[in-house]
Amino acid sequence: MSPLKRTTRLRPGAAGVVVAALALSLTGAAQAPAADLNNAKNAGFESGLTDWTCSAGSGTTVPSPAHGGAAALKAAPAGQDNARCTQTVAVQPGSTYTLSAWVQGGYTYLGVTGTGTTDVSTWTPDSSAWKQLSTTFTTGAATTSVNVYTHGWYGQAAYYADDVSVYGPDGGGGGDPAPTVPAAPGGLAVSGTTSSSVSLSWNAVSGATGYSVYRGGAKVTAVTGTSATVTGLAPSTSYGFQVTATNAAGESAKSTAVTATTNTGGTGGGAVPRHAVTGYWQNFDNGATVQRISDVSAQYDIIAVAFADATTTPGAVTFNLDSAGLGGYTVDQFKADIRAKQAAGKKVVVSVGGQNGTVSVNDPTSAANFANSVYALMQSYGFDGVDIDLENGLDATYMSQALRSLSSKAGPGLVLTMAPQTIDMQSTSNGYFRTALNVKDILTVVNMQYYNSGSMLGCDGKVYSQGSVDFLTALACIQLEGGLDPSQVGLGLPASTRGAGSGYVSPTVVGNALDCLTRGTGCGSFKPSKTYPGLRGAMTWSTNWDATAGNAWSSAVGPHVHGLP
Repeated sequence: MSPLKRTTRLRPGAAGVVVAALALSLTGAAQAPAADLNNAKNAGFESGLTDWTCSAGSGTTVPSPAHGGAAALKAAPAGQDNARCTQTVAVQPGSTYTLSAWVQGGYTYLGVTGTGTTDVSTWTPDSSAWKQLSTTFTTGAATTSVNVYTHGWYGQAAYYADDVSVYGPDGGGGGDPAPTVPAAPGGLAVSGTTSSSVSLSWNAVSGATGYSVYRGGAKVTAVTGTSATVTGLAPSTSYGFQVTATNAAGESAKSTAVTATTNTGGTGGGAVPRHAVTGYWQNFDNGATVQRISDVSAQYDIIAVAFADATTTPGAVTFNLDSAGLGGYTVDQFKADIRAKQAAGKKVVVSVGGQNGTVSVNDPTSAANFANSVYALMQSYGFDGVDIDLENGLDATYMSQALRSLSSKAGPGLVLTMAPQTIDMQSTSNGYFRTALNVKDILTVVNMQYYNSGSMLGCDGKVYSQGSVDFLTALACIQLEGGLDPSQVGLGLPASTRGAGSGYVSPTVVGNALDCLTRGTGCGSFKPSKTYPGLRGAMTWSTNWDATAGNAWSSAVGPHVHGLP
């Protein structure tokens, strides 16, 4: 959360956006009235790159990680090459096929062209675990071959692909054997709980195209990936869960059962108003108006002190007031100003990270160090909680562990906020999004940064340009549909054109986006399927840049937020 941040390069991921890729060209052969099968050859790369061709020598086969069998494809984008690999497979005209592949690593795209009808595609951001991409297509009346593809993205890490399937009527060109009933999933574990939900994860099963989750013997949901969250549960209640693997051949036996107990009831966030404005206060002088905490406009409900500093102890942080840079502001005055803001009903949290933040929480020890050190700062300075603004990635497992440990120390009044970049909230598989969902029961608000990001995908799969009402609403929709409560979603914007490298919008645009999400008015071309009256509000970088511009941002956005339904 610094004045200038790196720009995220646009990646065209919307369905229907076709880019060069892994082409499975299906050459024509005589149609055969056989049962459905996988028409792809060497779909698991067990025979190396036989039947496959990769662009610019970008592909190879590796023994690990492999989703199934003993090998998988590894393809590495380089320069202007996005690492595409191709194969030729036959199809029948006028038939419907399911295209799928298991992928891991960097950004991966999967799609089909030359169908003779509508070409389709799908994609996923970088994934640390195997994830299935799947889509369907129908061939035209004269179509006997199609181009199915997968590829990476420029400047991104290598991706892995395995167990490709073009499942449907026999095209006559040969292929892998028809699927058999998969084995029962192993490794079922509880990855998170709230007062009303339980999150589960398990190991991928070779040959599976989906998974079914059972609670107390009754099926409650079906997913294509290796994780799921079961909602609608009662607080402080134990539940038993099992998982099965499925494909076209049938359903496996149930996995070993696990038991999870939901948390006690509670919304988290202490006495934060229903609709709140968050502002970052700069503990440094970068040309913006130098402020004391007492100078911050009364329109701000949450003040995030930026930033805590990393120490030589893994995961631990400290805070050092820049007294010299802030005109002789003393620690005692700083603490007194925090108490005065709290007496006026405000919350003051310490922010961890920023563009140059190097805090790393990636094991149990660093998680404990993080929780202990943040709690020590809360006790020393009187902070109400912590803001997570780590822009160089985070480990969802151990950051979630650290935040739960902090919550157990601080109690139900803990204020927990986050400020991820847009890229971090594009998918629930991303570490930031997973962390937010893991700690949903103690989370106050996620104020995603709608700036310094370039264009991004909205929840409707379309690409929206930064700086528009649609950009704000369609990206907020991803979080709202991805599992966050409306009260946990805020819109993060620069306070002025000087507050960020790009992405500033006028307070009028901010107000229109808030109205669109909460009332269904003021929308652009994108309009959410429903309204979210409980939306938490808005955030800005920073109170100092706001003051530099005469508090124009808070004077306009603050009353608008506080006047929401």
